[in-house]
Amino acid sequence: MPRIGRVSHAAKIMLALGALVAFALPGSAQDAYPARPITMVVPFAAGGASDVIARLIAEQMGQALGQRLVIENVVGAGGATAMTRAARAAPDGYTIVIGNSGTATAVYALYPDVKFSPDDFVPIGIVAKTSPIIALKKDLPAKTLMEFIDYAKKNPGKATLGHAGVGSSNYLICKAFVQAAEIEVTLVSYRGGGPALNDLLGGQIDGVCDNAASVAPSIQGGLTNGVALAMPSRLSSLPNVPTTIEAGLPAFQLQGWNGLFAPKATEQPIVDKLNAALRKGVASEAYRKRLDDLGALPPNDEEMTPGYLKQFVPKEIDKFKALLAEKK
Repeated sequence: MPRIGRVSHAAKIMLALGALVAFALPGSAQDAYPARPITMVVPFAAGGASDVIARLIAEQMGQALGQRLVIENVVGAGGATAMTRAARAAPDGYTIVIGNSGTATAVYALYPDVKFSPDDFVPIGIVAKTSPIIALKKDLPAKTLMEFIDYAKKNPGKATLGHAGVGSSNYLICKAFVQAAEIEVTLVSYRGGGPALNDLLGGQIDGVCDNAASVAPSIQGGLTNGVALAMPSRLSSLPNVPTTIEAGLPAFQLQGWNGLFAPKATEQPIVDKLNAALRKGVASEAYRKRLDDLGALPPNDEEMTPGYLKQFVPKEIDKFKALLAEKK
């Protein structure tokens, strides 16, 4: 009898331990996520469109998740350095990256030897659609898009346009513009849109290829001259900037975007929580107002889904492979 009693006691201990193990299983860890701040990697220096949008959505998502999203600016190789950093991060939901048409798609055409592939990332969703724009130095004699094109044609290679680095969405804007206009200009590479804009304000370059999200304030303040928006219609925040159709170059049309990605193997429940926070952030009145002020647009319901971004990325890769193969 005493021996049987001891066995029963041991069984009770085992059952208790089993219950504790059950509480420690990954499911409960996912339920507790996030338990600490999340790092959002931004592939460019502070001040550019991707950085501005990242900070806006990070603030809103942090409120929804109850944890801070900390911005980490990682520059180099047109965003490839940051994407490599994110691809190699632990798939635990505590490192995510904001990508765009350059860093998440065109990079594969520009840098065939990159250490990551689309399969190394799990899409979370699109957070903003950006409006490509050409902005010129305030005192440049060319005051319109066609005047700038005329100047560039008469002076091959003399005009200078800054961008956020080869592989960035700004670089793609430059390439699309130059090809559509059939002009030869000198493209000046920077470590981000912010530094390029600073040099434009300082008069070191003639113009920038950028997104309205980063140059709108300088245009609104009369510090730079926005000459063309590569979108079908004007922006309410920049009512005096004509579309490329109105400016005389309808062939130059391009839709920019920013989306969030996590490292591959990130658990679906974590992706779902991040996506839910993304949706709450995009739906907030404060976020939408700031996007409007900056000349950016919120994504629609479908564009915010991981499934949409997963199908969208391969199409963008094919599009930019074709664009970049036309002329070097």
